[in-house]
Amino acid sequence: MRFFTGDELGNLKILRLKTPGPANKSELLSARAGNAEKGGVQVLSACTESDSSSTLLAAGYSNGTVELLTAAEDDTIACSQKWTENRLKAGQRYVGIHCTEKNVFSCTSNGVLRSTAIEQNPSDITTSFTASLPTRLCDWRLSENQDSFAYGGDEVELSVWDIGRAFHNRVEDLQSSAAAAKKRKRNDTLFPGEIWRAKNIPNDKLGLRQPVRITALCYLSSSSLSNHHLIAGTQLGFVRQYDTRAARKPVSDWKIANTGGVEALEQGFNHHEAFVSDSGSNLFALDLRTGRVSYSYKGLAGAVTSIAPSPTLMVSVAKDRYCRVHSTFLAPNQPGQQQEHKGEVLEKIFTKSTSTVVVWDRSSTKQATSHQESGEDGDDTDDDVWDDMENVDDEEEVQNSKKRRHDQ
Repeated sequence: MRFFTGDELGNLKILRLKTPGPANKSELLSARAGNAEKGGVQVLSACTESDSSSTLLAAGYSNGTVELLTAAEDDTIACSQKWTENRLKAGQRYVGIHCTEKNVFSCTSNGVLRSTAIEQNPSDITTSFTASLPTRLCDWRLSENQDSFAYGGDEVELSVWDIGRAFHNRVEDLQSSAAAAKKRKRNDTLFPGEIWRAKNIPNDKLGLRQPVRITALCYLSSSSLSNHHLIAGTQLGFVRQYDTRAARKPVSDWKIANTGGVEALEQGFNHHEAFVSDSGSNLFALDLRTGRVSYSYKGLAGAVTSIAPSPTLMVSVAKDRYCRVHSTFLAPNQPGQQQEHKGEVLEKIFTKSTSTVVVWDRSSTKQATSHQESGEDGDDTDDDVWDDMENVDDEEEVQNSKKRRHDQ
């Protein structure tokens, strides 16, 4: 299993997980060195090519540069495309990036959304389109089916956009953005391309307005949810669950983080599971049915800045310069039941520099699927053998019964 990490110095590294055991230790390999000109890695995305064994990587750096890279099976990384976001100013940053087989979508904190085509020939001119979003964004995510995206930020409510309409009539959208912003304050008019926007929670007990401080968000992707469910973490430590079909206010509002706000938020691969970290040194497994913390991980000495779940294990990076491998367990079958098995830190690797982001290489999914299918075939073969044995026994019993009647 392979993971990719980026750090504050612009280095890209590969984490190779080994099978559990005292003699088997994971390896953190330096794959691509950074430099002072590019700055640190702020966002990172991985995409598996359907017709190749290599993995596409998209990395956004603090100086505005975005690199499209190819990671081969031998852990070598080569850059195939590079471009710079010229509208990124001092004090602004990348808040999201998503790599597909055809495009790279990137978003900055000042609301610049860019779609860049992946060129098959490196000599071709890079084609890209931009759209304008609100400023002061803190997180941006693309849905699993790539039909919509969501964002949130400092006094920016959670919002969902249709990605096709967002890039349609871009000039007109830019010209009307100021007028739309004024209308938005008066009557909550949606922006062109915006299909849903959350509404702030009620005032507190003193009648004061609650501030909007979204620090992290993610889609809850499954066949039944159809990208209508999202969760968002706030600077005040709340995790809120939304259903865009039901209402604009959150359907659930849980106080999770006790030390600072929510730092990172990711959906797990098990049912009703999400992982949440705060600005302290806490990392939780959250049961999305009840809002209860199923278990927390011990031994963390720094705030976890990025989480990368996988079907079997989870990897996190933190400000204490450690990369950790975690075990995960299913939530109880019934809501409210006690968690029998709790996740723990299986291994930690010192990274020398502070890692900022980690992503899972999904190419291992193909191998796991092929092994699983071969295992299922073996089970079917075993069942056939047992069925044949049962049939033989039945035939012998019938013959013996006929013989006894003939003797009588």
